[in-house]
Amino acid sequence: MHVRPGSVGRSVLAAVCIAAAMAVTPQTHAQDLPGQPAEVDTALVVSVDVSNSVDERRYQVQMGGIAAALEDSSVIDAILSGPQGGIAIAMVVWADKPKTAIPWTVIRNPEDAAAVAAKIRKLPREGGEFTCVAGMLRNIADKLVTQIPVKASRIVVDVSGDGSENCNPVEPVDVIRDELIEAGVTINGLPILDGKEKATLEEWYTNNVKGGPSGFVLPANGFEDFPRAIRQKFVIEMSALEAALEAPQKR
Repeated sequence: MHVRPGSVGRSVLAAVCIAAAMAVTPQTHAQDLPGQPAEVDTALVVSVDVSNSVDERRYQVQMGGIAAALEDSSVIDAILSGPQGGIAIAMVVWADKPKTAIPWTVIRNPEDAAAVAAKIRKLPREGGEFTCVAGMLRNIADKLVTQIPVKASRIVVDVSGDGSENCNPVEPVDVIRDELIEAGVTINGLPILDGKEKATLEEWYTNNVKGGPSGFVLPANGFEDFPRAIRQKFVIEMSALEAALEAPQKR
C-alpha cells in the first residue's frame, strides 16, 4: 500500500522513543496484575467523530457498534490469538476539541472486553460544531501515544468520521499524520460515506489520514453500515500484522 513520506515531528518522536524505552518497566495496569505479562500485541486508539452532523441516533449507532464489535467472537478471537494474547485500547471522541472517553485499558479475555463495551454504551454524548481532524491527531500524538502503560508490538490509531477537516488548523492534517508515521504508528481510516462528502471522503481519508505500516482505509456505506465496518476493521487491526495487508480498500 502506498504511504506518503512526511516531515519528522521531533517532539513526538522524542516522546515516543522515551515511552518505548520506559515500556521495559511499564506501569502496572488495573487489569495487568503483578506476575502477568506487561506486554500486548496492539495498542489501539479508537477515535470517533461526534461533530454536529452526528445526531443522537448516529451517536448511538457508533457507540453501540463499537461496543458490539468488542463483544463479537471474531474480534475476541483476534485479540486472544496474538503472541501476547491481549491488546490495550483507548477511545477519543472529537469534534471542536478531542476528549479521552476511555483511558488506556488492557483486554486479555472476553470479560475485559465486555467491561470496556459496557463503559462505551454508557458514555454521555459529547458534541461540537466542527470536524477538527488535525486537533484530534495532535492530541493523540501528544497525550495518548506517549502514555501507553504497557509495551506494545504495534501502535494503531483508528480514525472514523463523516467529514474532512474544516477547522482551518495551524498544522495541516497530513503533517501530523506524517509525524505519527515516522514514530512507527499506523493510522487507519473508517470514513462514513454519508451526506455532502459521500463521493469524496474516502479519497480524502486515503490522502490525509491513512498511513504507516499496513495502513488502510475501510469505508462504511452510511451510518447504518458502521457496526459492520468497525467490526471488520477491529479484526484486521487486532490480528497478526500480515492480515492488514489483505484489508479491502473499497466496499
